[in-house]
Amino acid sequence: MPTLNLKQITDKLNVEFIGDTRKIVFWYDDAGEFADEIGSLEIIGAKIHKLTGSNQFCTKHLLERQDVDSSYLVYAPFEKPEVRENVLEDILLYSRRFYADRASLLVVDLQVDERLKPIFHKHSKFFNSQQRTQRFYDFEAELSTDEAVEVTIMSSLCKTRTASFEEVLRVVLTSGNLEENQYLVDFEKHDLFNSFWKMCEDSIGYCEPSPTLLRLATTMFATYAARQLKNEVPKAWSSFVSTKSGSIIAFLDSLMNSVVYGEHYDELAKQISAVLNVSETIKSIGIGAIIDVDAFSEVDEVILNWIVERLLDEDIGATSGDMGITELCKLRVKKHFGSRYRLHYELLLAAFELVRNVQYKSPESFEEIVKQYVSSDYTLDRWYRFFYCALDNMINYERYEELRQRVENIYTNKYLSVLLPAFNASIDVKLIMSNENAQLNFFKRNVMTAKDKTVIIISDAMRYEVGQELFQKLTDDPNCNAEISHMIGVLPANTALGMAALLPHKELKLLPDGKVNIDDKQSDSTEKRRAILNSALPNSRCIRAEDVPIKRDELREIFTAVDVVYIYHNQIDNRGESSENEVFAACKVAVNEIFALIKRLSVNNVYRFIVTADHGFLYKRDKFSESEKINLSKYEPTITNRRYVIGDKPVKEHGVISKPLCDIVGGGDKRHISWPIGATVFKVHGGLNYVHGAASPQEVIIPLITVKTEKGHVDTKKVEIALVSMVRKITNLIVPLDFIQKEPVCDVVTAAKYRIYFVSDDGEKITNEQIYEADRKDEDPSKRMFRLKFNFKNKKYDSKADYWLVAEQEKSKVVLFRHQVIVDIAFADGNGFGF
Repeated sequence: MPTLNLKQITDKLNVEFIGDTRKIVFWYDDAGEFADEIGSLEIIGAKIHKLTGSNQFCTKHLLERQDVDSSYLVYAPFEKPEVRENVLEDILLYSRRFYADRASLLVVDLQVDERLKPIFHKHSKFFNSQQRTQRFYDFEAELSTDEAVEVTIMSSLCKTRTASFEEVLRVVLTSGNLEENQYLVDFEKHDLFNSFWKMCEDSIGYCEPSPTLLRLATTMFATYAARQLKNEVPKAWSSFVSTKSGSIIAFLDSLMNSVVYGEHYDELAKQISAVLNVSETIKSIGIGAIIDVDAFSEVDEVILNWIVERLLDEDIGATSGDMGITELCKLRVKKHFGSRYRLHYELLLAAFELVRNVQYKSPESFEEIVKQYVSSDYTLDRWYRFFYCALDNMINYERYEELRQRVENIYTNKYLSVLLPAFNASIDVKLIMSNENAQLNFFKRNVMTAKDKTVIIISDAMRYEVGQELFQKLTDDPNCNAEISHMIGVLPANTALGMAALLPHKELKLLPDGKVNIDDKQSDSTEKRRAILNSALPNSRCIRAEDVPIKRDELREIFTAVDVVYIYHNQIDNRGESSENEVFAACKVAVNEIFALIKRLSVNNVYRFIVTADHGFLYKRDKFSESEKINLSKYEPTITNRRYVIGDKPVKEHGVISKPLCDIVGGGDKRHISWPIGATVFKVHGGLNYVHGAASPQEVIIPLITVKTEKGHVDTKKVEIALVSMVRKITNLIVPLDFIQKEPVCDVVTAAKYRIYFVSDDGEKITNEQIYEADRKDEDPSKRMFRLKFNFKNKKYDSKADYWLVAEQEKSKVVLFRHQVIVDIAFADGNGFGF
């Protein structure tokens, strides 16, 4: 560092002036490197006199006439003049010369080999700046070759975090314009321009008479993409492909997976994509050949378009290579640009599941319809929801409009129009309402007999398929033991009657205004429901979810000394009734809110929960057409709703079913309830596409989730992977290896993401870095095996040195294993600066 250099100079000069005799020492600093620092030198026993271009006679007079007793250091920030032009030449004959070039001082100060002095002298201009020199010192780099010195200088100019050519190249490629790069200007200014390009040639094989960053980046991306292609490289790219592909793959893998450089990679890929005309070129290659290419986002664009075309043709058996549409979507979403296109692939996965059910068939009996719905058919409603959740979160979704129409047609006309009539044709209302799974029996079967403190969370309009999503989330939590079943809700499937059915009761009465009395007691508010609950269970209470306190002390006040707590949660119904297209988004929010609520309460001495709903809902995106609206002009119902009406007379219209109300809720109510058989609605004032009240599986089959949380902590562990391939010696630049996920992910074994790569004994990564997410739940070990491909850097390897295959957890950096190998690649070459 500069301060150390000055100390060395001071020490050396003080040695010159030891003794009692007068001494004059001349110091000609040819480059004027220390002109700004000469005044800070502390010379013992001598004065400092600075020469300028015009004070030589004054200096001669000073030294030989004015002050003939004092010792002097005469400093000249320029070269020594020729003898005949040097007025002070005679004084030099009886004085001494001092030499202190910066290169010599740097070699001494850095404690490097004397043979490196020429390279320091070559770049002395760089060390004229104290700030630049300080950055150079801060790297504490291993300086054993000229190249190492120049790499460290480049690193200082680029302000990299480490002194390495790989990091220099990252900064250069990702900073500013490729055609007018400031770092290249700095390299040229400090005589590093040719060295930079020579290192590019040695490390990645890029060599041209007039090299440019644009051509360099094009070479790297073309080489990277070419290696991932499953057939021949396009002719337009072949001239760019480097023979040192291993180094390029390792470099770009590191760049795209970097938290620091990831976004810069995307910008760079966009520029090079235009140069290589990627969009048009890959269209002619074929989908099967590009499924592994993740260098450019345009690959995803082509794949997305291909999948859309297949789905529009209802070609669910289409494959690309050996992958079907589902596998292709799951593969691509894990690629580099997968995060950008995640919603697109989620949408297409959902569309695929719906398209493959275009020939949907429904059972005929009520029991079989319900059985099939709770085991599999509910997934069609879920996939439909997932489709629109993805679509609604996209900024530009016009490309999917035709597919959306196809999905809408399948869901409405191929699924609902088949399922709903079959369901209604099979209904025996009296039998259903007396069934042990009837919602009317909820309190008797699940609450009255509870031995432990129980929290019942009733989520308004949480239909069965949403309950399944919550159930899965609970199952994935190691501290939750969850079971799911179903109940058949009452008709009409509305909030007033559904909430009442879940409370203790002998008789439910539907009033003319739509409100419901329980044993002649009103039930249309939380407080009134609490009174009804207290009459059966004195140590109980009712509360709205939004009123559940956050603070632990306040929670204790509510949940201490009570046996049962009803919590009313209203996310889905609230948003469904108030906004045209928010109900599906509300479903996801509801799942997360209830899960969080259970987790929060479970640490406050509540360990048993029941989650259910008052009713479900029916929703389709396209607005109901006039032909889907049933006219009620000749009827005078007392209660009207888009999905049901109640009146003294049944509605006798095509596509409508009517039943005596007393058959459903009991008692002597002589009115009739009428509802559409299919997915149609009554023509009434107002309304949205979100509806409920009639008899469809989506409206009346509701979830019943029982949750028990662990009182003690359950230790979990990250799932581990292991190497299957027996590899001891590496003899090729490209090495495929087989691994296995040791066990399936389950309650106590959680998914983990690993970084896997090869490294030298001194810590240098010598291959690309593979990122693998171990998240498989398959019990069959063969389905948990996977293959990864490693590309070694083009460099010389010492067959007697130690190299390692390393697997580490991505976040924690904890090393899972280090497998020792020998690397003996005959044709690998390079100068040690490859990546």
